[in-house]
Amino acid sequence: MSPTPAPRRTRVLAVASGGGHFVQLRRMRPAWEHCEVHYLTTLAEYAKELEPGATLHLVNDANRWDKIGVARMALRVLWTLLRLRPKVVISTGAAAGYFALRFGKLLGARTIWIDSIANAEELSLTGRMVGKYADLYLTQWPQLATPQGPRCEGSVL
Repeated sequence: MSPTPAPRRTRVLAVASGGGHFVQLRRMRPAWEHCEVHYLTTLAEYAKELEPGATLHLVNDANRWDKIGVARMALRVLWTLLRLRPKVVISTGAAAGYFALRFGKLLGARTIWIDSIANAEELSLTGRMVGKYADLYLTQWPQLATPQGPRCEGSVL
């Protein structure tokens, strides 16, 4: 008899820009502790913060005023998604997360967007743009929740 292969772990791509976006994303780590986790961010120094077995993928940092940088970022995000083919893409923002959710959705991944905790008065620009592409669209502030999304499901990260 041949041995039964071990079940495949769900591949998750967790995406966030540097700073607070990445800190918030890492606080959700228990949610995917039994998954094959890949992080995509803009800062190589985050590699030392990852749990054992997780992989870090890098993209350039860019914003809406840097059109060439944004195009490079989008292509790098797409390339990472094509190589990894994650089952789930989750992001707390910003630009890299937008592209990851858009491309991930096109490739058949489940997509989750959690708008930044810092946006207590209004949703982030990226959050407003990406909401319609997220399978699960969340805010951490009850006053920002709407029937069309995002939803507020409880505690702050």
